[in-house]
Amino acid sequence: MSTAKWIMAGVAAAVLAGCAEEDTILPGKREDLRAPFGEVSDDRVRTQNVAQNISLPKQTSNAAWTHRIGSPATRTAHPALAAQLTGVQWSSKIGEGDSRRHRITADPVVADGRVFAMDSKSKVSALSLSGEPLWSVDLTPARDRESDAGGGGLAYGDGKLIVSSGFGSVRALDPASGAEIWAQDLNASTTGTPSISRGLVYVVSGDNVAWAIDSGTGRVAWQLDGFSEAGNVSNVSGGPAPAVGEDLVVFAFGSGDMQAAFRKGGLRRWDAAVAGQRRGVAASTVSDITGDPVIDGAVVYAGSHSGRIVAVNVESGARLWTAKDGALGPVWPASGSLFAVTDRNELVRLDAETGTRIWGTKLPFFVREDRRRRSEIVAHYGPVIAGGRVLVASNDGLVRSFDPATGAQVSAVEIPDGASTNPVVAGGTLYVVSRKGVLHAIR
Repeated sequence: MSTAKWIMAGVAAAVLAGCAEEDTILPGKREDLRAPFGEVSDDRVRTQNVAQNISLPKQTSNAAWTHRIGSPATRTAHPALAAQLTGVQWSSKIGEGDSRRHRITADPVVADGRVFAMDSKSKVSALSLSGEPLWSVDLTPARDRESDAGGGGLAYGDGKLIVSSGFGSVRALDPASGAEIWAQDLNASTTGTPSISRGLVYVVSGDNVAWAIDSGTGRVAWQLDGFSEAGNVSNVSGGPAPAVGEDLVVFAFGSGDMQAAFRKGGLRRWDAAVAGQRRGVAASTVSDITGDPVIDGAVVYAGSHSGRIVAVNVESGARLWTAKDGALGPVWPASGSLFAVTDRNELVRLDAETGTRIWGTKLPFFVREDRRRRSEIVAHYGPVIAGGRVLVASNDGLVRSFDPATGAQVSAVEIPDGASTNPVVAGGTLYVVSRKGVLHAIR
């Protein structure tokens, strides 16, 4: 190449270099794209924790705990409990525990001086308040094996113990003997928790159908089809209990929708969706409502597995607010606040009027902290407000107590083998079923 051509090439290169723009380096923290599930960024608005006083309702010495907490008529706002739990007072085996295919999904029920519990394979047991076994009954149909289905829920009302099961039936049992009073086959897996109110049993089956059943006869009073796409049925065993108000009953479905109907005739009043998804988290593709509908005054609160808690007007279904936190169990309303265990394993306190986060306390997340072995996540159940504090039972073997004003953990007591159900409180005692199918009474 001639000298002139070399000179021209050099000039062209210099001109092009001069025209190139410098790389812009954006400010901010560099995130690892391969960060583990528990550490990825999400779309929540992070807020600083605030210590805010709260005046809880007066403690009530409740002798019974008959339902999940969604219905005001059967909810104890603040059960009495000792200021400091000392440990397990008694334990009693109720049947099979959690396994790869079967899970305990029924919270214990306390009524008429008995504690009722259900294992992972459709065995229902009754125990005295001191832990002595009174009776047990296996609800596996004669044509099936006990391993064919699992899960279910319990509720007590109208003098009967109502049991839903994965075998597709709802049954009424005599609380004194366990004898069957009636059975209704719903032709679909029915592990959703039932509710009982003024002569009717309400439950949602796994094919997204809401049912109202006469509690005296077991006959179907009415049914309501939930929204679902082809093949979209409830993914979560032990689904939420319907919330029953003065005139309406609110159902939650696996599709992520809620429906309210007039409790007597089943005429649909409104529909609402718990819509939204936590970006970048695979588990958020499970759209089920896992935070049972909870009626408090003129508002219904519910939460989803995919990262949302919503508040809607109980009469119209109009959306009041949406919080970018999921709820893995029913929220607990108290004195203008909501307490919830979220899909990111946090205990949070929200402003009930706006959904704004007041504080959040991290709970144990992964069973193993080694990043290469982070496959199993710690399960947390609750919360329950009792004895002036917020209680959460966990499958890592502890019941933790938190200050409702600040979210700080104040104490913990051991649960042998870890929790598998929401804790319930009655007669100054906390009851919880362990992963190995043992009912523990803690005081």
